[in-house]
Amino acid sequence: MQIVSSVWRLPVVFVVLAACLYPLGLWLILRLQSASPLMLTVALAAVGACLICGRPLASLGWHWGDWRSQYLSFLLPLGYAAIAYLALWLLGGGGWYNQAFVDELRTSYMLESWSDGSVIALRLLLTATVSFALLLPSVLGEEIGWRGLLVPALSESLSFTQVCLLSGLLWSIWHWPLMFLGYYGNSETPLAYQLALFTVCIVAMSFMMTYFRYKTGSLWPAVIFHMSHNVFLQKFFSPITEENARSAWVMEEFGIAVPLVAACFAIGFWRKGVREFADTRG
Repeated sequence: MQIVSSVWRLPVVFVVLAACLYPLGLWLILRLQSASPLMLTVALAAVGACLICGRPLASLGWHWGDWRSQYLSFLLPLGYAAIAYLALWLLGGGGWYNQAFVDELRTSYMLESWSDGSVIALRLLLTATVSFALLLPSVLGEEIGWRGLLVPALSESLSFTQVCLLSGLLWSIWHWPLMFLGYYGNSETPLAYQLALFTVCIVAMSFMMTYFRYKTGSLWPAVIFHMSHNVFLQKFFSPITEENARSAWVMEEFGIAVPLVAACFAIGFWRKGVREFADTRG
């Protein structure tokens, strides 16, 4: 008797391999001071699962898809991050803008005669181009697993809503050990608070990214979405914010602003997905 039914074999093997490779990724984080190796272990788990289960690597969604989905995947994280940070700046969760950070940028760019506004605009441009492109190897490593393999594998037996929830929860839980160990998050708010809001944020992202995976059959919109989310939060909005005593409670993925706004965006994509993909189960 089979322990795991054939339809569940691929996602289960992937999750088991990802868990087995996790300690290696953590060790490499400590050795190399970079999260990229841990992210790349997800790709290794996906490739291994395909080989074990006889699934062709072409099924991971390598074709490009349509350009409109790529543009939207780039702009959506910028949109919800901008709304979230504008709200927290207006409501006192942080200030616009961090003068020390801008002064540091001006010096590092060797543009001493430039105004603050010009330096900030250049930072945004470089974030959206150079910094964005540099994230490709590590983010692609994750997305080969989560959206390339896991989402279509789960869609063979689950509804759109169930796929979004389960893939998003697994993706968020994969990050939790980093938060338990203090490598991810902040030291100013309770861990339970951070875990809850981080999970809301990741699951909300999962609804949007899964929609594009279903819509295009390609993993690239998810890659672009993930890169855009990471780069605008980590390289622009968070460092440009002048922090105060309340900032840790509202900023980034561990405070309330970004998860709340992302969840509102996700509701729209959930409604679209339920309408468009009601009969996609295999």
